[in-house]
Amino acid sequence: MSSPTPKQFSVLLQAISDSYDRSKLPSISRRHFNHSEMMEILGRLQSNHPRLFRVKDVGASVEGRSINLLALGKGQTKILMWSQMHGDESTATRALLDMLNLIGSNPSESFIKTILGNTTLLLLPMVNPDGAERYKRRNAQDIDINRDGVALQTPEAQILRLVRDEFHPEFGFNLHDQDPRFAVGNTDQIAAIALLAPAYDEAKSTNETRRRAKHLAAFFADVMSHIVPGHVSHYDDSYDLRAFGDAMQAWGTSTVLVESGGWLDDPEKEYLRKLNAIGLLASCHAIATGEFQNADIALYDSLPENNKNVFDITIKNASYNSVGYSSPIRIDVGINIEEQRDGETREWRRIPKIVDIGDLTPFRSFRTIDADGRLLSIPLLTIGSTVSLEELETSELFRE
Repeated sequence: MSSPTPKQFSVLLQAISDSYDRSKLPSISRRHFNHSEMMEILGRLQSNHPRLFRVKDVGASVEGRSINLLALGKGQTKILMWSQMHGDESTATRALLDMLNLIGSNPSESFIKTILGNTTLLLLPMVNPDGAERYKRRNAQDIDINRDGVALQTPEAQILRLVRDEFHPEFGFNLHDQDPRFAVGNTDQIAAIALLAPAYDEAKSTNETRRRAKHLAAFFADVMSHIVPGHVSHYDDSYDLRAFGDAMQAWGTSTVLVESGGWLDDPEKEYLRKLNAIGLLASCHAIATGEFQNADIALYDSLPENNKNVFDITIKNASYNSVGYSSPIRIDVGINIEEQRDGETREWRRIPKIVDIGDLTPFRSFRTIDADGRLLSIPLLTIGSTVSLEELETSELFRE
């Protein structure tokens, strides 16, 4: 089996990217994405592409919301993708729906014919619909489904295990969102995508199942390096037998964890949504052709580790009158924007919160405000205190 030439590889990625731009679902425009919205979109996709995929209700969440398995393709090699097992991690869910529309809308594309002819795609786009309803990580029992891979006490975890045992997929993609404030190693590059071929034992051994996963992760990393060079990192490989990625690897499904991180001026992760779709489709094509086996595992092993050293906003070189001191001190201020839901309107609000004060030279930021020695007007500067978005957008932040 020969590897594609660089030109062939570039042509493939361009074809996928162009198809995505034509087919992205415009009705999904925000990260707060729940079960009813997904079911409405699935209904439209079934209507528009009636023979593209099969939908099977494989069970229900704690609160009775359906968990749906979508199947398409007729190939012998099975690829399982599951997303939003953490309810507030919707990037890949939206990408999977985009992928369905892309495949249905571009049937003549050769890469689509190759994928559907040689693989069967099994998609669980929303494993935790109750968490999605609340836009929170855990399920309605307040259990982290991704730490229930052994005990199997939640119905959602039981369903995921049953799907795996029924179909015995050769490959799996465990799709998540990580904190957008991770950087790539010690660089100033924000981690757009983090990858991991999870360990299946405490010793982090490599058998044939994990070896295939490493080749596949290396291929995915290569795809990303062509699109967002320098923005791909290695996710923490600490072993946890309770976690589904680690468990899937142990059960014989070659599994790759994909974590969507951050991107400048992309709070809804729309660009990362596209990266997911391109990476997943290119990887499925590589599985369909066997080309993933030629990917150099050294590329995966050499990915810099995730490093959490990014703030949403940094105020640099500010002066501040600290209580009890007669003269101002020079400081930097790290601010992260948290989301809070209003109890009455149920609307989400963005609240800037101070998370660090002092010399923040090693840290990077999505946005930097250079105070240039001006005196901060924030009356109480403490870790955990809040500032207003209006202050951050105007000169009211500083005293004249």
